[in-house]
Amino acid sequence: QDFNRLRALCLSEGLLFEDATFPAHVSSIGPNLLPEDKLRRIQWKRPTELQRNPYLIMDGVSRFDIMQGEIGDCWLLAALGSLTMQKQFLENVLPKDQGFQDDYAGIFHFRFWQYGDWVDVVIDDQLPFLNGRYLSVHPRTSNEFWPSLLEKAYAKLRGSYQNLHGGYLSDALVDLTGGVQVQFSLKDPPPDLEEILKAADKSKCLMGCSTSGRPRRNIELRNGIVQGHAYTVTGAVKIRYKNGWKHIIRIWNPWGHGEWKGPWSDDSPQWDHVEPKFREALLRNKDDGEFWMSCENFQEQFSWLYICNSTP
Repeated sequence: QDFNRLRALCLSEGLLFEDATFPAHVSSIGPNLLPEDKLRRIQWKRPTELQRNPYLIMDGVSRFDIMQGEIGDCWLLAALGSLTMQKQFLENVLPKDQGFQDDYAGIFHFRFWQYGDWVDVVIDDQLPFLNGRYLSVHPRTSNEFWPSLLEKAYAKLRGSYQNLHGGYLSDALVDLTGGVQVQFSLKDPPPDLEEILKAADKSKCLMGCSTSGRPRRNIELRNGIVQGHAYTVTGAVKIRYKNGWKHIIRIWNPWGHGEWKGPWSDDSPQWDHVEPKFREALLRNKDDGEFWMSCENFQEQFSWLYICNSTP
């Protein structure tokens, strides 16, 4: 589908685009994502019906725009969280020639890397709702829609929303970058894991990690970590602590809430032994799903680390 041609056609006829290849219909959700009675109750709404003043992007793109919906696609959203931090990759996936302000015709497009090529995926902007709530990822700012529309385009690429329910973070990282990804088992980690993390952070790699447990588990442990879940690694630093140095890692949960409660978490006493200027630079004490932890705790709590960049 040619985005520019279809949009021009809709604008000339004064119509909003309706995508026959991925329709606002149960077939696009998939037969097994929800019980049949719920599937029948799904409604499709455009952002212009939900908000008086919708935007594709407001104040830039950030991982904090994302809050996972009913679909178990943390593996995609964790990769997306990392993508938002690396603008050199982001512009490929999220073309700037679209929005709700100029030439709006209910049509959007996004690009994903598939089998050695960038594929342009065109969608209409009708989003699925169940009982008035987003089935898909929902925006933290109520009138910013890039996460929901990008997720819909990826669902179309994969055949249905149901096909996003459970997947591999490593696949999503490659689909969003066309890059090379490497995985490290944290049960048998490389001896220089701390240096690998710091080097990857410095060279602007996309990074994610996952906990063990079957993909559908989503059980939150008492320490705040969710089993069978994917997270984004958003930073790795070596910090002055008491009389020595400490390697700490920053991690973000695509639910948009739910954080680690152990050492180096938002309220932990470890931060009292860090110089105020570093503490202020590093610590965001908010329930936004992001937290710090020590490298040792990271290895204990997570099972895999994924690193992806455009070159090996």
